[in-house]
Amino acid sequence: MKKKVAVIFGGRSTEHEVSRISAYSIIKNIDRELFDIVMIGVTKQGEWLPYNGDIEALPDGSWEKSANPTGCSTLTKGIEAIETCDVILPVLHGQNGEDGTVQGLFELMDLPYVGCGVFASAACMDKVYTKVILEKAGIPQCRHVVAHRHILAQNPHIYDEEIAEKLGFPCFVKPANCGSSVGVHKVKTSEALADALADAQKYDRKIIIEEFVDGREIECAVLGNIDAMAAAPGEIKPSKEFYDYEDKYIKGSSVTCIPADLPEEAAERIRSLARKAFAAMDCSGLARIDFFYKEDGTVILNELNTLPGFTDISMYSKLWIAEGMTYTALLTKLILLAFERKIENERCTE
Repeated sequence: MKKKVAVIFGGRSTEHEVSRISAYSIIKNIDRELFDIVMIGVTKQGEWLPYNGDIEALPDGSWEKSANPTGCSTLTKGIEAIETCDVILPVLHGQNGEDGTVQGLFELMDLPYVGCGVFASAACMDKVYTKVILEKAGIPQCRHVVAHRHILAQNPHIYDEEIAEKLGFPCFVKPANCGSSVGVHKVKTSEALADALADAQKYDRKIIIEEFVDGREIECAVLGNIDAMAAAPGEIKPSKEFYDYEDKYIKGSSVTCIPADLPEEAAERIRSLARKAFAAMDCSGLARIDFFYKEDGTVILNELNTLPGFTDISMYSKLWIAEGMTYTALLTKLILLAFERKIENERCTE
C-alpha cells in the first residue's frame, strides 16, 4: 500500500525561493509507485495552504494564486492536510524550517519526518552553537568572533579591534542563523567591516565573523541515522570569490568536481570527520558537511547543513548519484529513514 507523503515548501525565511525550487525537484522525482504526494505551501506571510495544482507553478511562486491565500498567518489548513499523511518531507530551508521550530510541531503531531530532530536542527542552524559542540568533539574549525546586534547598536565599532587582532583581513561576516549564503560578506578591509555587519544584522540578532581560510571548498554528503554513511567528497570551485546565493541557486556557474581530486588519505579523513560531526550534533537522516582543505593537508570544518538544497544543481544529491544511487532512490531512502527514526524513538518511551 502506498504511503502518503506531505511535502511542505516555502516558508517565511529568507530562503523561501530556494525552498520552492528544491520542492519542485523532489516532487518531480519522487517514486509515485511507492508514494502519494500531498503538497502544502507556506507563504511568506506564514499561511499554510494545501496545493493540488501544477508543480510547474512552484519555482516562480505562482502556485499561490490558485491556492487562495487569505493573507493571514495560520497553520490550520496545513495541519489538517498533514494529519491525512503517513510521513512528512519538509523542504523548508532556513528559519522556522531548518532550525527545529517546525520539527517540534511534527513531534507534537507524532508523525515521522525526514531529516534531523529538534535539537540537531536548532544547534546546526546556529553557527555559534555548532562551533561550541564541535569544539568539544575535537573537530578542527576556523577562528571566529561573535557579535550581537544590541551591542552593535550602542557602538558599531566595538568589535573592530578584536576582529582585527584575532582574525585579520580578509574575513567573513555571516548571520548566525541563515543558510544559502544569505547576508554573507567577504570583508577585505577594516573600513568595509561596518557595512557588512550592518547588512548581516538585517537577518539575525547574532553575527559570526570568521577568519579567511585559504583552502579548497570540499563538501561531504552524509546519509543515515545511527550508523550514517558518508559519500566521497566533492569540490566546489566558485565562479566568484566565494560560493554565494546566486551561484548556488540561480546561475549555477560554479564548477563542481565529483569526486574531489584529493589524496585518498585526505578524502577518507574528510569522510571520517563528517561522520563524527554528524554524530556529535545528533543528526539523523541527512546533512551536507562543508570543509576547507588547505595546501598543507589541513582539514577544517566550515558548516553543517541539515536540509541542504535539493535542486538539480545541488551538491548533496550529486554526491550520492556519483556513488551509484539515483535521485529517486535517494528520496525513498530518506523517507524510509524517517520511519526508522520514529520507531527507534518510540522504543525510548516504552
